[in-house]
Amino acid sequence: MVHTTNKHTHFVLVHGACHGAWCWFKLKPLLEAAGHHVSTFDLAASGINTKVIQQVATLSDYTKPLLEFMATIPPEEKVVLVGHSLGGMNIALAMEKFPEKVSVGVFLTAFMPDSDHKPSYVFDQYNEVTPAESQLDIQLMPYNAEPESEISFLFGPKFLSSNLYQLCSDEGERHLPPNWKKVLKGN
Repeated sequence: MVHTTNKHTHFVLVHGACHGAWCWFKLKPLLEAAGHHVSTFDLAASGINTKVIQQVATLSDYTKPLLEFMATIPPEEKVVLVGHSLGGMNIALAMEKFPEKVSVGVFLTAFMPDSDHKPSYVFDQYNEVTPAESQLDIQLMPYNAEPESEISFLFGPKFLSSNLYQLCSDEGERHLPPNWKKVLKGN
């Protein structure tokens, strides 16, 4: 049974990498206007979440806000999880930990792990078929000076403007963080 409020669905929208809950600014009010309940939030070290990247060592750490939210869903209710891009990995973890609370998972142009491989397999496969030059100016940075340090990444201006926001309207641009607006305009 899908979690319903007056026969309407509860959608939980999970953002992708280097983004936050703000990226659902158009969809959330449309779903709410149709009478649905919608929950959005920032994953760890994303959006306005106060964790810093050095505090996020695992997928579980990154997904913690979603997992904490899922734990609050009453046992008799179910939600529709929607994950965009990297958010697919987060909803897959939530679906594994809380199968009784999920009606369906929607992988919206998202990474979708399988049950035969470790979660990083989808990234390995992506990297095998994606030409390095398509990554443009994405910055890969170690968390610290240790040789085996985890790596974080940051989308660069060229990658953002040609791969993520090439169709962004002026209205959509108003909702971007202030420093991103300059990046997209090439300033």
